[in-house]
Parts: sequence; structure tokens; C-alpha cells
Amino acid sequence: MSLFCLGCGNSLTESDRFCPVCGRDSQAGANVPPVDPAVAFGLPPETSGKAIFSLICGILFIILPFSVVAVIFGHIALSEIRKNPARLTGRGLAITGIVLGYVGVVLLVGFIGLMIYGVRQAEKEINTSAVVSKESSIVSSLRTVNMAEIAYGQAHHDAGFTCSLEDLAGSWGMNKELVSGKSHGYVFQLENCSAAKPGGPISKYQLFVYSSRAGGAGAAAYCTDQSDVIRVLRKGNPRDCFATGTELSAKEINNPQVRLPSPD
Repeated sequence: MSLFCLGCGNSLTESDRFCPVCGRDSQAGANVPPVDPAVAFGLPPETSGKAIFSLICGILFIILPFSVVAVIFGHIALSEIRKNPARLTGRGLAITGIVLGYVGVVLLVGFIGLMIYGVRQAEKEINTSAVVSKESSIVSSLRTVNMAEIAYGQAHHDAGFTCSLEDLAGSWGMNKELVSGKSHGYVFQLENCSAAKPGGPISKYQLFVYSSRAGGAGAAAYCTDQSDVIRVLRKGNPRDCFATGTELSAKEINNPQVRLPSPD
């Protein structure tokens, strides 16, 4: 007749009173709980391998995968130790592994955050430098047109200033691009030329400069006239530049960083 342990199901012989696997008394009733081998046979508790592994991974917390593994195996080890306190030890090792694992995760997340912040700051610096360079070129072109108008007026006393950029070709550094009315992605347009008296030489002009994209909407616009005062309109209709634009001082013209806000 075959006998089986009521605790673990191991096969027993008629001479076996205690199960060699779980240590349960074969003569005890079915309601008697299984006997822990560590108690029945005096075996020392075993240190959880998962707790040891968690600690090792925690020591290597600087590497993200090890930090995550340390946390996972640490929690698993704690759960197993709680269920089998007489058979397993290593609670302190598991807790240490978990703590080191979380430290590694926090440090890595912080490092990634700093890297992202640094990249964004670098992008802002690059964008600011690009905008500064572009606006400096535009302001320089405005002053070039003004000086060319003065030179043209002095050479043509009877006519005065001109309302055609083509007339300024070859005058005071006017290059082909500027003479064409398009430079640096902006449109240069002379308008509203007038004389002080009918039939007299032109004594007034207005130069509008605005982005060539979509009529200049959403981009800064610039304007100047015979006074050589340069104005900038950051937002709005380029035609409102003279009315609502901000006058650039000599300091702002010579130092673009003063007049330009950092891009968002």
C-alpha cells in the first residue's frame, strides 16, 4: 500500500514517520500544518538569493538597468522573506538593494533632466545668436540705403532723393541683392517720396523693410527715412512701423544684444 505525505504529497514507506521532504508527521491528522524543514531538522535559515542579487545590482546603481533590477528583486525578496521567515533571511540586504536602486533611478532622472535643460539652453543661445546676426544685417542694410540716398541727393541736386532702389545701384555699398529690393529674407521698399514744394527736389522718403513671408505678418518690421532714424516694430502691420515702432538708439544699433529679447 502506497503512503503519501499529507503536507507535500511525497511518497512514504511504512517505516517513515516524518516526511524526508517537508518533515511532516505522517501519523498526524490532515489538519496539522506542514512542518518547516528548517524547524524539523534543525537546518539554518537560508539567505535569500534574490536579496543578495538586489544588493549587488544596487551597488551598480549608476547604471539604469541595474537600478531597476535592484528595486524589483528587492521587493520580491522581501515578499518571500515575509512568507517564509524561518527559512529565509536577508531582509536588510533586500532593503539596502531597494534603497540603492531608487537612488540610482533618481540620480539618472536628474542627470537626464539636466541634459535636457542644457540642450534647450544651447538651442536658445543658438537661436538668439541667429536672430542677432540677422537683425544686425538688416539694420546695416537700412543704414546703407540711407547713406546711398544722401549720396544720390548730393549728386542730383535738381532731383533730390529717389524712390527707386535701382537708382542707387553702385552708390555707397549698395549690392545687387539690396538693389533688387530683397535681402536677408526681407523686402526693402521705398515709398512716399515727396518734395518740400511743387516741382522741387524730393526731400522726403520712407523705407519699409518687412519679411518676405506672408506679407511680413508675425515677423519684426523695420523702417527709416531721410532722418536716418531706424525704428523696429516687433509685432503688427509693417505699415504701422512709423506710427508705433520703437526707435533704435545708437547704443542699440551698435550692440544688437541690447535691443533683442531672448527667444522663448
